[in-house]
Amino acid sequence: MREFDYRRAEDVPGAVALLDADPDARYLGGGTNLVDLMKTGVERPARLVDVRRLPLDHIESTGDGGLRIGATVTNSDLAAHPEVRRRYPALAQAVLAGASGQLRNMATVGGNLLQRTRCGYFADVTKPCNKRLPGSGCPAVEGEHHNHAVLGASEHCIAVHPSDMGVALTAFDAVVSYRTVDGAGEVPLADFYLPVGDTPHRETALPPGALITGVTLPPVPPASRYRKVRERASYAFAIGSVAAALDISGGVVREARLAFGAVASRPWRAYAAEHVLNGAPASADHFAAAADAELAGARTLPGNAYKVTLMRNLVVAVLSELAEETAR
Repeated sequence: MREFDYRRAEDVPGAVALLDADPDARYLGGGTNLVDLMKTGVERPARLVDVRRLPLDHIESTGDGGLRIGATVTNSDLAAHPEVRRRYPALAQAVLAGASGQLRNMATVGGNLLQRTRCGYFADVTKPCNKRLPGSGCPAVEGEHHNHAVLGASEHCIAVHPSDMGVALTAFDAVVSYRTVDGAGEVPLADFYLPVGDTPHRETALPPGALITGVTLPPVPPASRYRKVRERASYAFAIGSVAAALDISGGVVREARLAFGAVASRPWRAYAAEHVLNGAPASADHFAAAADAELAGARTLPGNAYKVTLMRNLVVAVLSELAEETAR
């Protein structure tokens, strides 16, 4: 691990000023991803700016019935918050599915959104990787790719984003707030992650040196669910996941929100599926048609083609469960 300087930020302006003064610095929240990458040499910051004690650890209701979640709220506190569990159950379920209790106690909301891919080639500095070293290639295309992207990928990178929480936040139209030395800003989560294209090393739309300060959720249909498929029962990264919210009246879908995880370089908002669902009967046939509409654009490789069938079945199962729940 490279030797580094450590500073503890006392306030938000001080934190962004410290990073602005050193472009080779990184913010440190829970450190559950960054520190691992520092140990392997993928991340080599000259300075860590500890933001854990900043006053960004609150969850509060907004005037329109939504929630604002501070960036340093831990995943454990987020999943346990009564208003999150009541209004956004899929978000609580996603967080609880994401890691062990020890990791949830450390990991923060802001850090979760900025965690980097778990692709083995990215994590191994002896291997080429366009995300880590632009222009070096993507060995996963011809190599190990069974858990890699089937939507939105390119020949330059087929890695997936690992966040569970981000999938639920994407389905809920979350907005990310941030601060730089030039002031405050915000970006919808739908625009937060950049398309892979030929620049997979550019992952988010955050300005240089930006510090995430919080996430705001609008009101959503109260019936929501997160379902994750993984290769072992405990605390593995997803091979496919779905976050969904439905508003059903008289057996017809009035509003649908749907996002996929572990199928793209970012949490994938399933707009094509939503278009099929909205105004249609809440039936298994229409749920399957919605999944097919979204997955029609899938580009698979020999090792990850199974994900299309897996995601289709997962969408139908989650939406069917929500339909039954709202009919009670």
